Amino acid sequence: MPVAPQPAQDPLSLRLAALADPTRRAILVHLARSGPTSAGDLGQPFAITQPAISKHLKVLERAGLITRSRSAQFRPCRLVPEALSPLQHWIEVLKQDTEAQLDRLEVYLEHLQSAAVAAVTGSVTGSVTGSVTGSVTGAVPGPAQPVTAKDPL
Repeated sequence: MPVAPQPAQDPLSLRLAALADPTRRAILVHLARSGPTSAGDLGQPFAITQPAISKHLKVLERAGLITRSRSAQFRPCRLVPEALSPLQHWIEVLKQDTEAQLDRLEVYLEHLQSAAVAAVTGSVTGSVTGSVTGSVTGAVPGPAQPVTAKDPL
């Protein structure tokens, strides 16, 4: 029997966990907008220490969302856009499943509404028809009599 991957080995879980932190999401946005950036420059907009930025970068790198290279003293961090594809696919599948459930719910609710309208319409029609017929037939016992001058109006 196949064993499900452990969360630490599952790329989707690693990426979702990495994206759970707002600082890491902001780092990714910065890299997407600015391109390759050094760790020092990435830490400037945040009110956290350089070691904290390094820890965030390690989490993003372990999740495969960024790469870090070395060019002499410069260690640029780069966004890996392809790493977002599995996340996008997972969200799309979730969205499609949710929309399908909502479509089924809508059909079911329309069915219930139609049945309720039919039940109310059927009982109202039957009671109105019976009472109108009875009162009309009771009020006019035969052919209408012509109105004469002696009859009060």
